[in-house]
Amino acid sequence: MVRLQKYLAECGLGSLRAIERFIREGRITVNGLPAILGQKINPETDKILIDTKPIVLKIPEKVYILLNKPKGYVTTTSDELGRPTVIDLVKKVKARVFPVGRLDLDVEGAILLTNDGELANKLLHPSSEVPKIYIAIVRGFITTIAVKSLREGVNLDDGKTSHAEVKVLSSSLNSSKIQLTIHEGKKREVKRMCDAVGFPLISLRRISFAGISLGGLPIGKWRYLTPEEVSSLKKLVE
Repeated sequence: MVRLQKYLAECGLGSLRAIERFIREGRITVNGLPAILGQKINPETDKILIDTKPIVLKIPEKVYILLNKPKGYVTTTSDELGRPTVIDLVKKVKARVFPVGRLDLDVEGAILLTNDGELANKLLHPSSEVPKIYIAIVRGFITTIAVKSLREGVNLDDGKTSHAEVKVLSSSLNSSKIQLTIHEGKKREVKRMCDAVGFPLISLRRISFAGISLGGLPIGKWRYLTPEEVSSLKKLVE
């Protein structure tokens, strides 16, 4: 059971104030009787009319977006400190979307945004073991021992990390570039992993999330997912 005014607002009938006026004017009926302010209704069984016309809940179209997040943007819908958020980068999107998971302020790369709460929750659930691929630049010439530790799991304050896929892309005396694929969602996980093996991060970029890759998408830009990509996400969490 839901409040009538709230349901009518979700149907797009107007603001709560306007809906209250419609009810007072007797324009809204529930099962043939004049509606009452504050009454509870069952949208699945009750027949609700305005001016003798049926009211139908408008289910918003699902939207799925890939954003290449720049550094300096907060991965939230709003920020109490007034910092720019990822939502500022997708203002042209009419739907009210939200980020799936988080990327730290100083991390750039792939982040999904959607209004599909069910899919978002499944993607973030630990049991889904969604793959996340990062390119990390660390200080120093990374050793085979450090790489082995990253692959087998590193002991952190909140437990040992699961096995990771690690590729060394390049190395020099000053820095090394590595690619890591992880399947967890621990807070600042990659940074803490690298710190734990003695090779602190210089920079971090996520190039893929749940099999959706950035490709040539420029930093700060976004695109809609293709139907095939959306289907692959849903299959991933089935």
